[in-house]
Order: sequence, then C-alpha cells, then structure tokens
Amino acid sequence: MTTHEPVADTGAVVTYEVRGPVAVVTVNRPQYTNAQNSKVTYALDAAFVRATDDDEVKVIVLAGNGKHFSGGHDIGTPGRDIDETFDRRAVIWWDHVGRPGLDGRFARESEVYLGMCRRWREIPKPMIAMVQGACIAGGLMLAWSCDFIVASDDAFFSDPVVRMGIPGVEYFAHPWVMNPRAAKEFLYTGDRFPAWRAHQLGMVNHVVPRAELADFVFAMAGRIAAMPRLGLALTKKAVNQIEDIQGLRTGMDAAFGLHHAAHAHNAEVGTDSLGGLDAKAMARTNKQAAGEAMPDDAAADKAAAGGTTAGDA
Repeated sequence: MTTHEPVADTGAVVTYEVRGPVAVVTVNRPQYTNAQNSKVTYALDAAFVRATDDDEVKVIVLAGNGKHFSGGHDIGTPGRDIDETFDRRAVIWWDHVGRPGLDGRFARESEVYLGMCRRWREIPKPMIAMVQGACIAGGLMLAWSCDFIVASDDAFFSDPVVRMGIPGVEYFAHPWVMNPRAAKEFLYTGDRFPAWRAHQLGMVNHVVPRAELADFVFAMAGRIAAMPRLGLALTKKAVNQIEDIQGLRTGMDAAFGLHHAAHAHNAEVGTDSLGGLDAKAMARTNKQAAGEAMPDDAAADKAAAGGTTAGDA
C-alpha cells in the first residue's frame, strides 16, 4: 500500500498496518463517518497495544478512513452497542450492562471514554493524529489522546454537546489544547473551528492540503522514528507530567462529574439523558448552526444513521 491508497474496507472496524517504523491504526467505519462505538474503542486499544509491543514500531499514526476523521460517538447507527458487555481494560469497575441510571452510565463512560483516552495518552510511543474532514465531539477525544495533530485544509473541529445541556465531551481537554477563552467560545457556540483557526489556537500542529496530508504525516513520522525510542518515551512522559501538574487530570475529573450531573438532569426533567437530541436531530442542529443547507428528511435519516456529530452514546 502506498501513502496515496485508501484503506481497504475489510469489514474490520479498525485496521492495522506497519509501514517501516510506523504503525498506522485506522478507524474503518466510513459509511458512518467513523462513529465510535465500543467495538471501535476496544479494537483501537488492541491495535495500540500491538504497536507498543512491536519493537520495530517507533511511531503510531491514528487515521480515519474515508471523507471524515470521526463524526463522534455512535448514538444512532445500526452498530450502536451501548448494551453490550466487553472485557474492561482501562478502569476497575463493574459492568455497566443492566444497571439503571448513573450506575450504568458512569461505569461505561469511565471505561470506554475517559479511561481509554487517558490510557492512550500514556502510550510510550509518539502518536500523530492525521485528521481530514470532520473531527467532532468523540472524534476530538481520539485526536486529543495523540501527541499532536496534522490536519488537512478541509478539516474542521467542534464540540456541540452543550446543545444537549452537557458541558463538553468526557475527555475534557479543551482548556489545555487551546486557551481557556477559546475553549469557552468553542463550547458556548458549538461552532465549527476550521483547521486554520485550530492551528492559530495551538490545537493543531500543521495544516496541509488534503492531497498532501499522508505524505506530510509519514515524512514527519519518519523523522521522529530516527530518534532513540527511550528518549522519545521519556520526553513524552515529561510533557504529560507537566500537563498533569497544571491540572489536566484533576480538571478532567471535575468536568466528568458535571458531565454526569447534566445527564442525570436531562433524564429527570426530559425524555432521555441526551436532552432529547438523537443523532438525526443533532445532525440537523449542527448543520443549521454551520449555515449549511438543510437536508430533506430522507437525507437527514441517512446522515443520522451514518454519523453522530454528538458526544455521547
């Protein structure tokens, strides 16, 4: 496979490939804008472990197959698996299946969302997120778990879950990946920040033309791979520790509690924990806010089944 060829749709929700010293881990649900269900989460984790255990791999590239990097967590596709049990790896907690209210939701999201992203942030090998198209809500969490982001010039980023009455996605890195005032704008408005704006704010390292994205990323990965493995691992650990000293981990814990308070409030006063915004409604709201033409009902149904643009499953 060359850097210009798309990932083959093998049926696996995540594909794995090694190109010299670089492991390429690709979310492979392009028909659903690479929406992240639990199967994707655990497949990503297995791929990252595989890359970490391979002494020949020096750098990991995280990608999304198709037009978009990731449209968010899966809240509306046929593969939504919120009620399935998986072997837990990120935290020690009981199974979420069959447990009502906060008991089940806190257990699942502590493991599948917050816990997994924290686990991936500590992978001792450098990770590059290669982002094209949409990187929305849960997609942000995938990219933010990486050490840095290279985006195509057509990429955009947003966290619209405040529309649900929820203060951002579970991995609440917003004030650290951009400045606090920008984070408030990002959340208060739910606006799409184009790649150039994300670059201005320091959330994205480089913006390149879409046609040059893969070549740029793999050239950078090659330069990083020339560095000593242990030196890279210790440098990553040092920077992560500084972020934690600055309050990243405790801030996320605080925000995670508010996140679940919002879920509980929605369930108590409304129809569900998502504030009544299913995938279809969320897609419509996001498009309207972005000033795009509103799809007809058939198109909206297809979009809702194919991508979430939301933050919770």
